Amino acid sequence: MSLTTTPAPWRRAVVTGGAGFLGSHLCERLLDSGVEVDCVDNLLSGSEDNIAPMADRPGFRFVRCDVSSGSVAGELSGPYDLVLHFACPASPADYLRHPLETMDVGSLGTRNALKIALRDDARFLFASTSEVYGDPLVHPQREDYWGNVNPVGPRSVYDESKRFAEALVTAYVGTKKLNAGIVRMFNTYGPRMRAHDGRAVPTFVCQALAGEPVTVAGDGSQTRSLCYVDDTVDGVLLVAASKAVRPVNIGGGDEATVLDIARRVIALTGSGSRLTFIERPTDDPERRRPDTTLARELLGWEPKVAWEEGIKRTIAHFSALPETASRVSRL
Repeated sequence: MSLTTTPAPWRRAVVTGGAGFLGSHLCERLLDSGVEVDCVDNLLSGSEDNIAPMADRPGFRFVRCDVSSGSVAGELSGPYDLVLHFACPASPADYLRHPLETMDVGSLGTRNALKIALRDDARFLFASTSEVYGDPLVHPQREDYWGNVNPVGPRSVYDESKRFAEALVTAYVGTKKLNAGIVRMFNTYGPRMRAHDGRAVPTFVCQALAGEPVTVAGDGSQTRSLCYVDDTVDGVLLVAASKAVRPVNIGGGDEATVLDIARRVIALTGSGSRLTFIERPTDDPERRRPDTTLARELLGWEPKVAWEEGIKRTIAHFSALPETASRVSRL
Protein backbone atom coordinates (compact mmCIF):
# COMPACT_ATOMS: atom_id res chain seq x y z
CA MET A 1 0.00 0.00 0.00
CA SER A 2 1.19 3.50 -0.85
CA LEU A 3 -0.89 6.54 0.00
CA THR A 4 0.27 8.20 -3.20
CA THR A 5 -1.70 5.64 -5.20
CA THR A 6 -4.34 4.43 -2.72
CA PRO A 7 -7.03 6.69 -1.23
CA ALA A 8 -6.24 7.43 2.41
CA PRO A 9 -8.68 6.13 5.04
CA TRP A 10 -8.62 9.48 6.85
CA ARG A 11 -10.08 12.91 6.18
CA ARG A 12 -8.13 15.06 8.63
CA ALA A 13 -4.93 14.40 10.53
CA VAL A 14 -2.75 16.14 13.07
CA VAL A 15 1.01 15.51 13.05
CA THR A 16 2.90 16.62 16.14
CA GLY A 17 6.54 17.34 15.36
CA GLY A 18 5.36 17.97 11.81
CA ALA A 19 8.13 20.45 10.98
CA GLY A 20 10.83 17.92 11.81
CA PHE A 21 12.68 15.62 9.42
CA LEU A 22 10.29 12.67 9.50
CA GLY A 23 7.20 14.63 10.49
CA SER A 24 7.43 16.89 7.43
CA HIS A 25 7.63 13.89 5.11
CA LEU A 26 4.51 12.47 6.78
CA CYS A 27 2.68 15.77 6.35
CA GLU A 28 3.60 15.86 2.68
CA ARG A 29 2.56 12.26 2.02
CA LEU A 30 -0.79 12.77 3.75
CA LEU A 31 -1.45 15.95 1.78
CA ASP A 32 -0.60 14.17 -1.46
CA SER A 33 -3.20 11.54 -0.62
CA GLY A 34 -5.94 14.12 -0.04
CA VAL A 35 -5.81 14.32 3.76
CA GLU A 36 -6.12 17.70 5.48
CA VAL A 37 -3.16 18.16 7.82
CA ASP A 38 -2.59 20.25 10.93
CA CYS A 39 1.18 20.37 11.46
CA VAL A 40 2.09 21.08 15.09
CA ASP A 41 5.62 22.03 16.12
CA ASN A 42 7.33 24.34 18.61
CA LEU A 43 10.44 24.43 16.35
CA LEU A 44 12.76 23.27 19.11
CA SER A 45 14.44 20.94 16.62
CA GLY A 46 12.10 21.28 13.63
CA SER A 47 12.29 23.95 10.94
CA GLU A 48 9.76 25.92 8.95
CA ASP A 49 12.03 25.33 5.94
CA ASN A 50 10.89 21.69 5.97
CA ILE A 51 7.25 22.65 5.53
CA ALA A 52 7.67 25.76 3.38
CA PRO A 53 6.72 23.90 0.16
CA MET A 54 3.41 22.96 1.79
CA ALA A 55 2.56 26.32 3.33
CA ASP A 56 0.19 27.44 0.57
CA ARG A 57 -1.29 24.07 -0.24
CA PRO A 58 -5.03 23.62 0.39
CA GLY A 59 -5.72 21.61 3.52
CA PHE A 60 -2.41 22.40 5.25
CA ARG A 61 -2.17 24.41 8.46
CA PHE A 62 0.88 25.07 10.60
CA VAL A 63 0.24 25.52 14.31
CA ARG A 64 3.26 26.68 16.27
CA CYS A 65 2.77 25.41 19.79
CA ASP A 66 4.22 22.99 22.31
CA VAL A 67 2.29 19.72 22.49
CA SER A 68 3.49 19.42 26.11
CA SER A 69 1.60 22.56 27.13
CA GLY A 70 -1.82 22.43 28.76
CA SER A 71 -3.34 24.68 26.09
CA VAL A 72 -2.59 22.50 23.08
CA ALA A 73 -6.03 20.86 22.93
CA GLY A 74 -7.67 24.27 22.61
CA GLU A 75 -5.40 25.19 19.71
CA LEU A 76 -6.22 21.91 17.94
CA SER A 77 -9.98 21.94 17.71
CA GLY A 78 -10.19 19.13 15.18
CA PRO A 79 -12.07 16.98 14.70
CA TYR A 80 -9.39 14.55 13.56
CA ASP A 81 -9.58 10.93 12.56
CA LEU A 82 -5.80 10.40 12.75
CA VAL A 83 -3.34 11.65 15.40
CA LEU A 84 0.35 11.02 14.68
CA HIS A 85 2.46 11.87 17.73
CA PHE A 86 5.97 12.38 16.31
CA ALA A 87 7.12 15.34 18.40
CA CYS A 88 10.45 14.74 20.14
CA PRO A 89 14.10 15.71 19.72
CA ALA A 90 15.46 12.69 17.89
CA SER A 91 19.21 13.17 17.54
CA PRO A 92 21.55 12.69 20.50
CA ALA A 93 22.81 16.26 20.08
CA ASP A 94 19.26 17.57 20.50
CA TYR A 95 18.04 15.46 23.39
CA LEU A 96 21.29 15.88 25.32
CA ARG A 97 20.91 19.65 24.89
CA HIS A 98 17.20 19.59 25.82
CA PRO A 99 16.81 16.76 28.36
CA LEU A 100 13.79 18.13 30.24
CA GLU A 101 11.91 19.04 27.08
CA THR A 102 12.57 15.50 25.81
CA MET A 103 11.11 13.99 28.98
CA ASP A 104 8.14 16.37 28.84
CA VAL A 105 7.17 15.55 25.27
CA GLY A 106 7.25 11.83 26.04
CA SER A 107 5.10 12.23 29.13
CA LEU A 108 2.94 15.37 29.07
CA GLY A 109 3.05 15.63 25.28
CA THR A 110 1.97 12.03 24.79
CA ARG A 111 -0.83 12.42 27.33
CA ASN A 112 -2.11 15.55 25.58
CA ALA A 113 -2.00 13.91 22.15
CA LEU A 114 -3.80 10.85 23.51
CA LYS A 115 -6.53 13.08 24.94
CA ILE A 116 -7.07 14.68 21.54
CA ALA A 117 -7.39 11.26 19.91
CA LEU A 118 -9.80 10.14 22.63
CA ARG A 119 -11.85 13.34 22.25
CA ASP A 120 -12.26 12.81 18.51
CA ASP A 121 -12.40 9.00 18.51
CA ALA A 122 -9.37 9.06 16.21
CA ARG A 123 -6.75 6.45 15.39
CA PHE A 124 -3.59 7.30 17.38
CA LEU A 125 -0.05 6.32 16.43
CA PHE A 126 2.98 6.89 18.62
CA ALA A 127 6.46 7.31 17.12
CA SER A 128 8.72 5.11 19.19
CA THR A 129 12.25 4.07 18.42
CA SER A 130 14.80 1.28 18.38
CA GLU A 131 16.31 3.07 21.39
CA VAL A 132 13.75 1.34 23.61
CA TYR A 133 15.92 -1.76 23.12
CA GLY A 134 18.97 0.11 24.46
CA ASP A 135 22.25 -1.72 23.86
CA PRO A 136 20.51 -4.96 22.93
CA LEU A 137 21.49 -8.39 24.19
CA VAL A 138 19.22 -10.01 21.57
CA HIS A 139 19.96 -9.75 17.86
CA PRO A 140 18.12 -8.93 15.67
CA GLN A 141 15.62 -7.09 17.86
CA ARG A 142 12.05 -8.42 17.94
CA GLU A 143 9.10 -6.51 19.30
CA ASP A 144 8.79 -8.91 22.25
CA TYR A 145 12.33 -8.12 23.46
CA TRP A 146 12.21 -5.91 26.59
CA GLY A 147 15.53 -4.20 26.03
CA ASN A 148 18.73 -3.38 27.89
CA VAL A 149 18.52 0.29 28.84
CA ASN A 150 20.56 2.30 31.33
CA PRO A 151 17.86 4.35 33.13
CA VAL A 152 20.34 6.94 34.46
CA GLY A 153 22.80 7.14 31.55
CA PRO A 154 23.23 10.16 29.27
CA ARG A 155 20.83 8.70 26.69
CA SER A 156 18.18 7.85 29.28
CA VAL A 157 16.17 11.04 28.77
CA TYR A 158 15.33 9.83 25.26
CA ASP A 159 15.20 6.07 25.86
CA GLU A 160 13.06 6.26 28.99
CA SER A 161 10.84 9.01 27.57
CA LYS A 162 9.93 6.68 24.71
CA ARG A 163 9.51 3.66 26.99
CA PHE A 164 7.25 5.64 29.32
CA ALA A 165 5.20 6.88 26.37
CA GLU A 166 4.75 3.31 25.11
CA ALA A 167 3.44 2.33 28.54
CA LEU A 168 1.09 5.33 28.53
CA VAL A 169 -0.31 4.43 25.11
CA THR A 170 -0.78 0.84 26.26
CA ALA A 171 -2.66 2.06 29.35
CA TYR A 172 -5.00 4.15 27.19
CA VAL A 173 -5.69 1.16 24.98
CA GLY A 174 -6.45 -0.99 28.01
CA THR A 175 -8.50 1.45 30.08
CA LYS A 176 -9.99 3.86 27.53
CA LYS A 177 -10.33 1.39 24.63
CA LEU A 178 -8.52 3.89 22.43
CA ASN A 179 -7.62 2.77 18.91
CA ALA A 180 -3.88 3.30 19.27
CA GLY A 181 -0.69 1.79 17.90
CA ILE A 182 3.08 2.06 18.35
CA VAL A 183 5.72 2.09 15.61
CA ARG A 184 9.38 1.52 16.52
CA MET A 185 11.63 3.06 13.88
CA PHE A 186 15.28 2.24 13.20
CA ASN A 187 17.89 4.67 11.82
CA THR A 188 15.86 6.56 9.24
CA TYR A 189 17.80 8.89 6.94
CA GLY A 190 17.23 11.08 3.90
CA PRO A 191 16.52 14.64 2.71
CA ARG A 192 15.55 17.27 5.33
CA MET A 193 17.89 15.97 7.98
CA ARG A 194 19.95 18.84 9.33
CA ALA A 195 23.58 19.22 8.36
CA HIS A 196 24.57 19.44 12.04
CA ASP A 197 22.07 16.83 13.19
CA GLY A 198 24.79 14.80 14.87
CA ARG A 199 23.64 11.48 13.42
CA ALA A 200 25.95 9.43 11.21
CA VAL A 201 24.57 9.87 7.69
CA PRO A 202 24.16 13.68 7.56
CA THR A 203 27.45 14.15 9.42
CA PHE A 204 29.37 11.90 7.03
CA VAL A 205 27.72 13.37 3.92
CA CYS A 206 28.44 16.99 4.86
CA GLN A 207 32.02 16.25 5.91
CA ALA A 208 32.69 14.32 2.71
CA LEU A 209 31.16 16.99 0.47
CA ALA A 210 33.37 19.60 2.13
CA GLY A 211 36.46 17.43 1.88
CA GLU A 212 36.80 17.45 5.65
CA PRO A 213 37.87 14.45 7.76
CA VAL A 214 34.97 12.02 8.21
CA THR A 215 34.65 11.41 11.95
CA VAL A 216 33.87 7.85 13.02
CA ALA A 217 33.01 7.15 16.67
CA GLY A 218 35.17 4.55 18.36
CA ASP A 219 36.61 2.00 15.93
CA GLY A 220 33.41 2.07 13.85
CA SER A 221 32.59 -1.58 14.44
CA GLN A 222 29.16 -0.81 15.90
CA THR A 223 26.35 -1.56 13.45
CA ARG A 224 23.27 0.28 12.26
CA SER A 225 20.46 -0.73 9.89
CA LEU A 226 19.59 2.21 7.67
CA CYS A 227 16.12 2.80 6.25
CA TYR A 228 15.42 5.51 3.67
CA VAL A 229 12.74 7.98 4.72
CA ASP A 230 10.26 7.07 1.95
CA ASP A 231 10.26 3.47 3.13
CA THR A 232 9.84 4.51 6.75
CA VAL A 233 6.87 6.73 5.83
CA ASP A 234 5.29 3.83 3.93
CA GLY A 235 5.65 1.64 7.01
CA VAL A 236 4.36 4.28 9.42
CA LEU A 237 1.21 4.89 7.41
CA LEU A 238 0.59 1.16 6.97
CA VAL A 239 0.74 0.75 10.76
CA ALA A 240 -1.56 3.76 11.14
CA ALA A 241 -4.09 2.28 8.70
CA SER A 242 -4.01 -1.11 10.44
CA LYS A 243 -5.74 -2.17 13.63
CA ALA A 244 -2.44 -3.09 15.28
CA VAL A 245 -2.15 -2.08 18.93
CA ARG A 246 1.12 -3.87 19.65
CA PRO A 247 4.48 -2.28 18.71
CA VAL A 248 5.67 -2.82 15.15
CA ASN A 249 9.30 -2.51 14.04
CA ILE A 250 9.98 -0.48 10.89
CA GLY A 251 13.58 -0.43 9.74
CA GLY A 252 16.12 -1.50 7.15
CA GLY A 253 17.60 -4.95 6.74
CA ASP A 254 20.99 -3.77 5.49
CA GLU A 255 23.03 -3.98 8.69
CA ALA A 256 26.37 -2.25 8.24
CA THR A 257 29.13 -1.05 10.51
CA VAL A 258 29.41 2.68 11.05
CA LEU A 259 32.86 2.46 9.48
CA ASP A 260 31.40 0.86 6.36
CA ILE A 261 28.69 3.55 6.17
CA ALA A 262 31.39 6.22 6.29
CA ARG A 263 33.31 4.50 3.50
CA ARG A 264 30.16 4.20 1.39
CA VAL A 265 29.48 7.91 1.74
CA ILE A 266 33.04 8.87 0.82
CA ALA A 267 32.89 6.65 -2.27
CA LEU A 268 29.51 7.96 -3.44
CA THR A 269 30.50 11.61 -3.01
CA GLY A 270 33.80 11.05 -4.81
CA SER A 271 35.43 12.83 -1.90
CA GLY A 272 39.06 12.86 -0.97
CA SER A 273 38.15 12.90 2.72
CA ARG A 274 40.08 10.73 5.09
CA LEU A 275 38.67 8.80 8.00
CA THR A 276 39.41 9.97 11.51
CA PHE A 277 38.36 8.34 14.75
CA ILE A 278 36.85 10.11 17.75
CA GLU A 279 35.72 9.05 21.20
CA ARG A 280 32.64 6.85 21.19
CA PRO A 281 29.66 8.18 23.18
CA THR A 282 28.67 6.49 26.44
CA ASP A 283 26.03 3.75 26.04
CA ASP A 284 26.27 3.87 22.26
CA PRO A 285 24.54 0.63 21.11
CA GLU A 286 26.88 -2.08 19.81
CA ARG A 287 24.48 -3.68 17.32
CA ARG A 288 21.23 -2.50 15.84
CA ARG A 289 19.03 -4.45 13.43
CA PRO A 290 15.25 -4.87 13.46
CA ASP A 291 13.39 -8.11 13.05
CA THR A 292 10.65 -6.92 10.68
CA THR A 293 8.80 -10.22 10.36
CA LEU A 294 5.67 -8.70 11.93
CA ALA A 295 5.63 -5.74 9.52
CA ARG A 296 6.08 -8.07 6.57
CA GLU A 297 3.45 -10.60 7.62
CA LEU A 298 0.89 -8.16 9.05
CA LEU A 299 1.27 -5.26 6.60
CA GLY A 300 3.16 -6.61 3.59
CA TRP A 301 5.84 -3.97 4.25
CA GLU A 302 9.46 -4.26 3.21
CA PRO A 303 11.97 -1.49 2.44
CA LYS A 304 12.35 -0.86 -1.30
CA VAL A 305 15.06 1.80 -1.60
CA ALA A 306 18.54 0.28 -1.65
CA TRP A 307 21.19 1.99 0.48
CA GLU A 308 23.15 3.17 -2.56
CA GLU A 309 20.14 4.94 -4.07
CA GLY A 310 19.07 6.35 -0.72
CA ILE A 311 22.48 7.79 0.07
CA LYS A 312 22.75 9.25 -3.45
CA ARG A 313 19.44 11.07 -2.91
CA THR A 314 20.64 12.29 0.47
CA ILE A 315 23.91 13.54 -1.02
CA ALA A 316 21.95 15.40 -3.71
CA HIS A 317 19.85 17.10 -1.03
CA PHE A 318 22.83 18.29 0.98
CA SER A 319 24.75 19.30 -2.15
CA ALA A 320 21.95 21.77 -2.94
CA LEU A 321 21.96 23.45 0.48
CA PRO A 322 23.57 26.92 0.61
CA GLU A 323 25.39 26.11 3.84
CA THR A 324 27.01 23.05 2.25
CA ALA A 325 27.98 25.01 -0.84
CA SER A 326 29.63 27.68 1.31
CA ARG A 327 31.67 25.07 3.17
CA VAL A 328 32.84 23.58 -0.13
CA SER A 329 33.68 26.99 -1.60
CA ARG A 330 35.98 27.78 1.31
CA LEU A 331 38.22 24.82 0.53
